[in-house]
Amino acid sequence: MSGPYVIRGSVSLPEAELMWRFSRSSGPGGQHVNTSDSQVELRFDLARTEALPPVWKDRALRRLAGRLTDGVIAVRASEHRSQWRNREAAAVRLAALLAQATAPPPKPRRPTRIPRGINERRLQEKKQRSQTKRGRSGRDWT
Repeated sequence: MSGPYVIRGSVSLPEAELMWRFSRSSGPGGQHVNTSDSQVELRFDLARTEALPPVWKDRALRRLAGRLTDGVIAVRASEHRSQWRNREAAAVRLAALLAQATAPPPKPRRPTRIPRGINERRLQEKKQRSQTKRGRSGRDWT
């Protein structure tokens, strides 16, 4: 592997808690695809990990509830022909998923009001446009 996969700040995925499983990739291929286990499934026990701060862990468990199976999150990668590159892709994908799931919630939107001048200008332009179109009608032409 190319080193620790940083989630955010100084928090990274511990290599000891990553569970790898390899299998044959599906889809078309040649002689190589039928004999090599290049598809990678990476599993990470989110419910039991001690690597994440408790606040992040709770946030991730809540946000990823639909993707978890008994508190474990699984990521698959099979887009590359080599197992090594699929391992890299799966680990990066898992780190990005956890980074997104542990991100703090966005600040609430502060409601703003439209300035009176802008609204008056818009209404004035509408009146002017209405006058222009009304002047185009051929009612008074004699």
